This record gives sequence, C-alpha cells and structure tokens, in this order.
Amino acid sequence: MKCPFCSSSDSKVIDSRPAENNSIRRRRECLECKARFTTYEVIDISKPLVIKKDGSKELFDKNKILSGLMKACEKRPVNAEAVVNEIEQEIYNALTREITSNTIGDMVMEKLKRLDDVAYVRFASVHREFKDIDSFMNELTRLKNTKGDV
Repeated sequence: MKCPFCSSSDSKVIDSRPAENNSIRRRRECLECKARFTTYEVIDISKPLVIKKDGSKELFDKNKILSGLMKACEKRPVNAEAVVNEIEQEIYNALTREITSNTIGDMVMEKLKRLDDVAYVRFASVHREFKDIDSFMNELTRLKNTKGDV
C-alpha cells in the first residue's frame, strides 16, 4: 500500500475493524513519513457466467431471476427477494464459473414448489415453455402427485 503523502510502499496496520458493506477498515501508518491514513478492503467476488439456451454466455444477474419471480409471485404470499437471495447464495457457494440458465430455472422451481403451488405453476409455464393445455395439465398432475406423497 503506497502512502498517499510520500508514496512510500512501507506502512503498518495500526487498527482493523469491520465497516459497511462487508468491507474492512484499516488504519495505517507510513513507516517513512509517519503519516496516518485509512484504507478499505472489500471482497471482490467474480460473478459466474450463465450459459443461455442458445449457447451464449452472460454474467450472472440476480435481477433477471427477481423479475421472473415477481411475475410468478404476483399477489401470492411469497417473498421473491428472499428466494432470489437463497438461490444467489447457492450459486456462489457452488464455486462454479459457469451455470446454465436451465439449472437456475430448476433451482427456482424447486424453491417455489415448497413455498406456493400457484407461483410454482406460473413460473413453470414459462420455464418449461408449455405449448398447450395438455403440457400444462401434465405439470399440474405431477405437482398434485408429489404433494400427495409428502
């Protein structure tokens, strides 16, 4: 760390403490000019790449998941932001550099299946791209059968 006063690269940490936004505040003293200054360290987490259905890749964006969930959970007793935060945490904990959009959609469906049947079916209709009423009814039947097993 270069001293902002004399540009010396020799300094010592006098004090460290947690700061806002998961950062660490460090109070430093330059060993050359004895000036004191403060630095902040933040964790730099690189976002995983999402592989879309067409094979293209883009950086993970939790707002895209939230947008779809907000539509599926409209007027339903589901905290969409909490669901998105759980999924985001699972993705980062997996320590993978790439994840398919299909896998993310399946993760959302798994969470919704436990939380709210209506939101689950709404999300599934888009994620699974239902083409007709039969595919929709098949999903409802499958949901009903899995709920009966519990």
